[in-house]
Amino acid sequence: MCSSSEAIVPNMNDFLKTLNGEKLKAPPVWLMRQAGRYLPEYLETRAKAGGFLEAVLNPELATEITLQPLRRFPQIDAAILFSDILVIPYAMGQDLQFVKGEGPQLPALDTNDIALNYDAEKLAPIIQTVKNVRDALSAEKTVIGFAGAPWTVACYMIAGSNHDEFSAAKKWAFQSPEKLDALLDQVSDATIQYLSAQIDAGANVIQLFESWCGLLVGHVEEFARFIIKPTQKIITALKQKYPDIPVIGFPREVGLWLPFYVSETRVKAVGLDWSADLLWVDKNLPKNFPVQGNLDPSVLLAGGKILKHKAREILEALKTRPFIFNLGHGVIKETPPEHVAQLLEVIKR
Repeated sequence: MCSSSEAIVPNMNDFLKTLNGEKLKAPPVWLMRQAGRYLPEYLETRAKAGGFLEAVLNPELATEITLQPLRRFPQIDAAILFSDILVIPYAMGQDLQFVKGEGPQLPALDTNDIALNYDAEKLAPIIQTVKNVRDALSAEKTVIGFAGAPWTVACYMIAGSNHDEFSAAKKWAFQSPEKLDALLDQVSDATIQYLSAQIDAGANVIQLFESWCGLLVGHVEEFARFIIKPTQKIITALKQKYPDIPVIGFPREVGLWLPFYVSETRVKAVGLDWSADLLWVDKNLPKNFPVQGNLDPSVLLAGGKILKHKAREILEALKTRPFIFNLGHGVIKETPPEHVAQLLEVIKR
C-alpha cells in the first residue's frame, strides 16, 4: 500500500517514505547507540582518540565510528551522528568532561549567572563529520542529526556532575521559573543554530532527545512551559528554513502524555521508550502518524528466542501504521554484535 507521498517525491528512500506517512512491508531500522561500546571496532577507534569528547571532536575518527555499524550491518537504514547531547553546553562555555565510570561532568550553573554565549566554531568539527558521513553514504541511507531537547540539556547544565535525579532542575522549575525560561531560550537558540548547521552539512532527519521528559509528567503547566514550548520553538524555526526535513521527538517516560506531546510539539514522528504500551499508542495516536521504537535493550542483550519473540510482537502491534524499528533506549555495551544481526534478520525477513 503506497501513500501519496511516494507519488510526490518518488526518489525518497524507505526511511524518508516512512516519515512521510507510508507504511512499508519491512520497516526501516536503526538503533540508538548503534555506534558504540558493544562493537570491538568502536573500542579500537575510540582508543586512538584518548577520550570520548576527543573522539566526538575529531572528524576523521567520528566519521569512522558513525559508519562502523552500517559496514557491519548493511540492513541498517540510517547512520546517526556520533556525538553527544551535551556538546551544546560545551559550546555555550560550560566545561565538559567525560570521566571513565562516571559519565559526563559539568560545573553546576548558578541561578544568578546564566548569561551564556554559543560559539558555533567549537562544534565545527562535528558539522564536518556530518558532511563526511553524508558524502560516504548512498542516497539509500539516511543521515540522522540530533540534539538534546532544551529541558533535558538544561537538567545537566543545572545539576552539573551531581545529578541526584535532577532535583536541582526541578527546583528551578518551581522556584525560579523565569530564570529557567531564560536558560531554555538560550539553549533553544543555540540548538536551532547547531541543527541548522547539521542540516546544511547533509543531515536528512533530526532527532530531539527529551531524555528527562518524565520528570515533569503530572505537572501540566510546567510540562507545557519547559518541555513543549522550547521544542515548539526549535521545530517551528527548522520548518521555516527546512520544510522537508523531518524531526523525530523522543520523549522518554512521557507515558500517557504522549498524545499531548505529539499534538503540541508538531514533531513529524515520535520515538517510543521500551515501557510504552504499543496497543495503547496505536489506538491513541493519529492513524498515519509515524512511530519509532521500542524494543527493550535488555531483550537485545539476552538474544535468542526471546529476542525473536519480542521483535515480532512489536512488528505485529504496529503493522497498520508507518513504523521505524528501533530500541526503547540505547544499545547496552555488553550486547553481543551477533544479537544485533539476529534482530535485523527478524525485521528484514
